[in-house]
Amino acid sequence: MKATVTVLGSGTSMGVPTIGCDCAVCTSPDPRDRRTRPSILVEYGGHSVLIDTGPDFREQALREKIHHVDAVLYTHAHADHILGLDDLRPLSFRHSDRIPLYADEGTAAVIETMFRYTFDDEITYATKAQVTMNRLNGPLNLFGAVFERIPVMHGAIEISGFRFGNAAYLTDMSSIPESSMARLSGLDILFLDALRRRPHPTHSNLENSVELAKTLAPARTLFTHISHDLGHEETNNMLPANMQLCYDGQKLEFEI
Repeated sequence: MKATVTVLGSGTSMGVPTIGCDCAVCTSPDPRDRRTRPSILVEYGGHSVLIDTGPDFREQALREKIHHVDAVLYTHAHADHILGLDDLRPLSFRHSDRIPLYADEGTAAVIETMFRYTFDDEITYATKAQVTMNRLNGPLNLFGAVFERIPVMHGAIEISGFRFGNAAYLTDMSSIPESSMARLSGLDILFLDALRRRPHPTHSNLENSVELAKTLAPARTLFTHISHDLGHEETNNMLPANMQLCYDGQKLEFEI
């Protein structure tokens, strides 16, 4: 089945431009150097599956003219991946049922605590988001496509990456366990964290991600969760032909 993935956001937790910064990337006229917080939208067969709702989700949804979301998967509970949950409200009001959310146990627990007014049935706020939280406990079949949780390490914590058909999305990772590497073969599209050139304790840097991409050998690698240390055109010019920084609004087709 044909599918399209849209890069809603390709930036790091502080976004690019970064508040108070006047570096070359933050002041760049290239629109590909404007990076909102990381998220993607997967569309196939008339359905839309969102991975993460960061604090820029409202801006991203307006930019991409998102009119419906059928399900949301969460990678982990850091602010730059969950704080836009409340902006699911207008989409949920026109949904035929509650929008299902999926997360591992720890991520789900944090989200339910942070957004208690949404998930507590005793709170009867009339216009709260009509969503329901589900714990991930294995491969997930959503509307005829399988989404498989791929554990990756984000510093000392394990978080969720996802494989769906011939594509995989691994944001906020510093390393990939061998057991997960074995589940990432035969990819057409691979999204990999590549924060900057210098090493970082909880994120993969560009050099490390290039080596990972060479090992996994997907047809195309798109680097994401990018800081203002990496200019789009300058960086792409030094990367192998089948690797590039992704950018907000980028669309790619693949088989799901």
